[in-house]
Amino acid sequence: MILRLDDTDVERNSEASVSSIFEGLKWLNLSWDEEYKQSERGALHRQVAEAIFQKGLAYRDFTPAHTGESEKSGAQGTWLFNPGMRELSRVESDRRAATGEPFALRYRVPRGDDSDSMWGQPPSAVRFAEGKLTVRFTDAVYGEQEKAAADIEDFALLRSDGMPTYHLASCADDADLRITHIIRGQDHLTNTFKHILIFEAAGVTPPHFAHLPLLVAPDGTKLSKRRHGRVVSVTTYRDAGFLPEAFINFLCLLGWSPKDDREKMSLAELTAAFSLEGINRANAVVNFKDTPATLVIPNEERNLGVPSLATASEDTFDPKALWLNAEHIRALPVQDLSARLLPLVHEAGFNIPLEKMLQITPLIRERIKLLREVLSVADFFFVERLPPYDPVELIPQKGDMALGRRVLEKSCEVLAKTEFKHDPLDHALRAAAQELGIKPGQMFQPIRVAVCGRKNAPPLFETLEVLGREATLARIEQAIAKIH
Repeated sequence: MILRLDDTDVERNSEASVSSIFEGLKWLNLSWDEEYKQSERGALHRQVAEAIFQKGLAYRDFTPAHTGESEKSGAQGTWLFNPGMRELSRVESDRRAATGEPFALRYRVPRGDDSDSMWGQPPSAVRFAEGKLTVRFTDAVYGEQEKAAADIEDFALLRSDGMPTYHLASCADDADLRITHIIRGQDHLTNTFKHILIFEAAGVTPPHFAHLPLLVAPDGTKLSKRRHGRVVSVTTYRDAGFLPEAFINFLCLLGWSPKDDREKMSLAELTAAFSLEGINRANAVVNFKDTPATLVIPNEERNLGVPSLATASEDTFDPKALWLNAEHIRALPVQDLSARLLPLVHEAGFNIPLEKMLQITPLIRERIKLLREVLSVADFFFVERLPPYDPVELIPQKGDMALGRRVLEKSCEVLAKTEFKHDPLDHALRAAAQELGIKPGQMFQPIRVAVCGRKNAPPLFETLEVLGREATLARIEQAIAKIH
């Protein structure tokens, strides 16, 4: 596998975007064997362009960039070439170039006047059909593709500043690196006709092509960092707490399915089931919500009062992505999940040992969809003192504050002499509820709020076991002090 950065577009190329690509691929554990930057291969690109020119399959165009209606040369008013340039003699072309006059090098697309040339001869992809020259190729997703040569403009290989165009650079690199398969977005489908022509002119057998449906936003527009911000960046999902294997699973199901109703799949299962023939042709929608308050902020910006994704709503992300992530989280062994959660806990400033994390993880595994949610779902395990909460939460169902106080005082009495294991805790607190003449739920709720700071928390007895006697009794006593 080759990683090649097509970075010849200076305006769009930046160190930040390059770093994001590398970080994203490394997080997904998608490694590569060779690495190239297109911007460092200009000599090769110009060499290929010169070879095509020497074959007579390209020509110099000394006309300034075409802008006016007078330069429309196609049947439907489309621009095909600059009049006079295509027919310019080689002698005149050489003379003007020798004087330093700037020019673009254009591909001489085969047209009707090339009927006695190399075009149309096997095994060329340019053939005669119904009296006209056509360019053909077979796409692994979209099938047979054909376009009349007369409808393809004489596209540039080199710009007037000598820089290669995307078309030339891409094909020259593909040929040099012996690329066998090109899998890219459907928006490049029409470019392939031009690329076929370049490969043939360079004397290279074209690679196999497969064009994928585009990933689009809910409004139907193509995903773009410029338009949609960090929410479409791979590293945003990493920082939000997605598992790399879950994110790959989600991406694979955008425009493809195994045809057997499976959704949660491992990388090995995806690899075994995947085929280009199974790819859909319709664009796939990523149902995110692009809300500025929920975007990831780089670490250096988090001290500037800007909200980070650690406190953002999970509604930002595609519900399918969240569901798959939760499924993969639940499937992880406790040891593995604990090892992934612990760095987030430490990063947040909580010095929790692995042994305690191994106790906490089984209690929250079913309650989180994102790894980073450990900080909100299990926070009461990490702090020495709970943040403020409303004392009204301590009132048992169908009870009053006085009953809440009696429950907490009784629980202190009972828990002070009970072994902090699930079954003894269960038995002791149920017996205490019976002694007070209340239902077990009325007994458990005030205790849960006292030790966790909220009603919605993991199972009570397991939580008490992890917190331990000392922390549990201290928090219950603090809760009693809140009741007047």
